Amino acid sequence: MKKLTAEDMETKSPDLVADNIERLKVLFPEAFTEGKIDFEVLKQLLGGAVDEREEKYGLNWHGKRRARQLALTPSAGTLRPCPEDSVDWDTTQNLMIEGDNLEVLKLLQKSYAGKVKVIYIDPPYNRGKDFVYPDNFQDNTTNYLELTEQVEGGKKISSNTEASGRFHTDWLNMMYPRLKLARNLLAKDGLMLISIDDGEVSSIRKICDEIFGPENFEATLVWEGGRKNDARRVSVGHDYIVIYTRDSSFLQELDVRWRERKAGLEDVYTKAEELRTLHGSDYGSASKALQAWFKSLPEGSAPKEHAHYKMIDAGGVWYGDNISSPNPRPNLTFDWKGYAPPTNGWRYDRDAMESLDKEGLLIYPESTEQRIQYKRYLHQTEMWSPASVFYKDRRAASKSLAALMGGEVFDFPKDVEVLARYIGTMTSPSDVVMDFFAGSGTTGHAVIAQNSVDGGNRRYILVQLPEPLDAENKEQKTAAAFCDKLKKPRTIAELTKERLRRAAKKIKEENPMFAGDIGFRVFKLDSSNIRTWEPDRDDLPKTLEESAEHLKKGRSEKDILFELLLKLGLDLTVPIEEKTIASKTVQSIGAGTLMVCLSDKITTNEVEPLALGIIAWHKQQSPAGETTIVFRDSAFSDDVAKTNLTAILQQHGLENVRSL
Repeated sequence: MKKLTAEDMETKSPDLVADNIERLKVLFPEAFTEGKIDFEVLKQLLGGAVDEREEKYGLNWHGKRRARQLALTPSAGTLRPCPEDSVDWDTTQNLMIEGDNLEVLKLLQKSYAGKVKVIYIDPPYNRGKDFVYPDNFQDNTTNYLELTEQVEGGKKISSNTEASGRFHTDWLNMMYPRLKLARNLLAKDGLMLISIDDGEVSSIRKICDEIFGPENFEATLVWEGGRKNDARRVSVGHDYIVIYTRDSSFLQELDVRWRERKAGLEDVYTKAEELRTLHGSDYGSASKALQAWFKSLPEGSAPKEHAHYKMIDAGGVWYGDNISSPNPRPNLTFDWKGYAPPTNGWRYDRDAMESLDKEGLLIYPESTEQRIQYKRYLHQTEMWSPASVFYKDRRAASKSLAALMGGEVFDFPKDVEVLARYIGTMTSPSDVVMDFFAGSGTTGHAVIAQNSVDGGNRRYILVQLPEPLDAENKEQKTAAAFCDKLKKPRTIAELTKERLRRAAKKIKEENPMFAGDIGFRVFKLDSSNIRTWEPDRDDLPKTLEESAEHLKKGRSEKDILFELLLKLGLDLTVPIEEKTIASKTVQSIGAGTLMVCLSDKITTNEVEPLALGIIAWHKQQSPAGETTIVFRDSAFSDDVAKTNLTAILQQHGLENVRSL
């Protein structure tokens, strides 16, 4: 039985450097000598693909090398479950994680690599006061616990002020490793959406070109959100959403098209149905009434954009569109039923015209001198690709959130409607959506809102630093008071969770028939449950005594179980079954993929019935792949008990037996 220690790779997040080296070995085995890379040989194998110029196009800054290495450094932390803070813990598939997103992204690599369809982030805009970053990255988990006042250490929380000579450098060092890790989580057809302003849009484009590849740049959306009245010279009222794909060529291969419904259509459909009910088969009267309704609408209203759809018939609402080509097409200048071709030719070839004619979609005028038209039904043209420039007043988001929370506890929240619109356009109903700068939790709100509209079962993963709120700071005073009212710690993460609870309740009230997932599981970043060797030089006997127990004091079975899920690459919402075998609690995760018994005492006499019970349950579940079985190392009364249990399991084909 192998004992898992804090040094084993099985108890850490993936070693991305080692993974990269293994991939190189597969591709270029001749470039390795005694386990080391021979770069001269590798250059020869790559031929002209190696660029050895000293001066290259790109973005460089002080600390870039360390930022790149930071993304590759494994994490030895864990995520501790918090059912008491969660909603519908037993059934939900959504995750809300409190912690430094850098460490959390590392911890999620094994379980969620290649599984996330859309990552949307609204990172700090590098304006100084709202950009919190750690000063020391040597041990990021410990550093995080100190920053969030969970342990004593005296670390300060700094603001990246413009007075700092490293203003842009600090921001880039913060963003680079997070984006690097985020890319690994995206599915092959996944997308990265980043909200940003003029201050760093050029920087984000350059580092994303490096991480994702310039060929995977999709678009930059311009969000016009209303003019700002405090400008001295130019009133800048827009921000950006930069979009990169994980693999643009794969999307082209799949012929992926993003479509969204035009605004105002519901009103048109409702009115048309009302008129059809009123006028029956008198489509002429119904059409006249529809035209009169369009005229009565105020200018600028969304339905009025569709006023060219003036007619109603049995097929629905339609308008007549010219059959002539907008561009010269001399190869399509044939005569059609006595009608001379237009100057530029017909829009369609003869076969297509024949098909339209058979379907009754061609409209022939009384005179052959007039143009033929065809019926363009509203239901055939109601979808379009999202525009790269759109308007949405940001004040609406602030007002909506203030109404939900009972006060303005967040500045500049994201807009639920905008996010839900893009989530609905760019995802399938069962996709995973992630936001590792969760803030007020708008992305989670948008996911369940979109699910309530189209009946989807999308999942969200949110990550938010539990940044302390200062009641003495006038900008944080209201938020701190809100936490006090809830009797919760004064942190931004507490606001995130409360917003998710209230949003779920509101959506359920507004959509009583919606039976989708509105809950979330809460996890909190912490140091590993597995004790590391940290000797107290002044009291070695005490250190040795404490080290007899391999797991840290104060950690529950649930804490240990979920660390195993993370480190073995299982989903944090995977089904968990529990059974009592030989008076011991045994848990089966993923239909027998992982079986865990964390009982604190296993005697020699209990070994055989326990082992045979586990074997019987394993056979009953019949998992497809290899099963890992884990026990508490200190539980065994002696080495004989441990050896016998391992031997019985291995005799029945269960080879992968571990202890903690």
